[in-house]
Amino acid sequence: MDALHGEPGIYSARFAGEHASDSDKTQALLTKLAGIPWNKRSARFKCVIAIATTKAPVKLCYGECQGIISLEVSGQGGFGYDPVFYLPQFGKTMAELPPEVKNKISHRAKAAKKARQVLQQLKT
Repeated sequence: MDALHGEPGIYSARFAGEHASDSDKTQALLTKLAGIPWNKRSARFKCVIAIATTKAPVKLCYGECQGIISLEVSGQGGFGYDPVFYLPQFGKTMAELPPEVKNKISHRAKAAKKARQVLQQLKT
């Protein structure tokens, strides 16, 4: 997250403590961002899939989804930070999107699409 200088980053699962629930983590993030204006709450989900074979160098397949951390929790779908990850182009948080939409635009979906292309190339 930009206002938090990259936090929670790779520590997103443990951001609110070792055994924190998704709700605890989301609340910890909102608490840390209290008072931060909307235009400074930019964030991104990132995913990298590495494909290693004995026939080629390791291929890294990167996916990113950009959004804004909302001011409050909204939506019941998804998991993790989805209820506060607002997507301006949809006017909704990730948790409010239907699964079929989320599964096309998410960072994981983008990385998986690239990984599929790499795997198809390796198959030939």
